[in-house]
Formats: sequence, C-alpha cells, structure tokens
Amino acid sequence: MSIFSRFLPKRKPPEVKNNIPKEKANIKKTFGVYCHSHHGTSGEKLCPKCTALLATVMTRMNRCRYGITKPICDKCEFTGECFGHQQAREFLKIMQSGSKKMYLKHPVMAVKHKLAGMGVDYARYEQQKKLDDKVKAKEKAAKERAKDRKDKK
Repeated sequence: MSIFSRFLPKRKPPEVKNNIPKEKANIKKTFGVYCHSHHGTSGEKLCPKCTALLATVMTRMNRCRYGITKPICDKCEFTGECFGHQQAREFLKIMQSGSKKMYLKHPVMAVKHKLAGMGVDYARYEQQKKLDDKVKAKEKAAKERAKDRKDKK
C-alpha cells in the first residue's frame, strides 16, 4: 500500500446489471427482422411459428439459471438444455441469420450485441486458460514428486 493511496478514489464494488431487458429487446427485434424477410410478415406481427418460438424464448429467459447476470442466449453453453435441442437449433438459426440484417436495420444494437458476445467468448477463454494452467501445475507437481521418490530409492 502506498502513501498516496489515501488520495486515490475508493474502488466501488462491481454493480450487478440486469441484462435481461436488453437481451429481450435484441431477441424481439432480431425475430422481427428474420420473420419479415423469411415469412413475409410486416409491422409488429410475426408468423405463428415465430410467435410461438419467441414466447418460449421469453419464458425460458425468465427462468434462466444465471438469473440477472445471464450471458447472451446465443453464446450460452446451456441453450440446448433451456430450450430443448430442436427449439435451440431454430433459435440459433434465427439469431444467426437475422444478425446480418440487424446491422442494417439496428446497427447500434447489433454492434453492442456483438461486443457482448465477444465478452462472453473472452471470459470463457480466460476461464479455460486458468483451468489448463491448474492442470499443468498439477501434472508438473506429480512429475516432481515421482522424480523425488525415484531419487530417494
């Protein structure tokens, strides 16, 4: 601790942000863009199939195991478990094909969503890196113990 630390601003504890409303808005708009281009709907209306899938997605988001700190659904590792495999495939297909047109219709929202996805990917990368480092350290320690045992004999 330095002598100047008392002059530095105090660190605030990290705030827990509720990401669910933003995520719901992103998904609704992406479904709208997808349904308008693939099923010929217009305005706020969606086709019955997209409406049913969207209702399922919104219900599942409210029951997310992560709570309000949930990652974006299309990057979540539990998407198949939340929606079921068939609905998860349909949902991911809609999110991926709709994302290209989202850059034209809602560019700011699309860029923010892409950055959030990159953040999830980076967090997973860092988590995996820590796990790999722990495994390597355990292996190294085991080799050293085996070598020490050999040397003692």
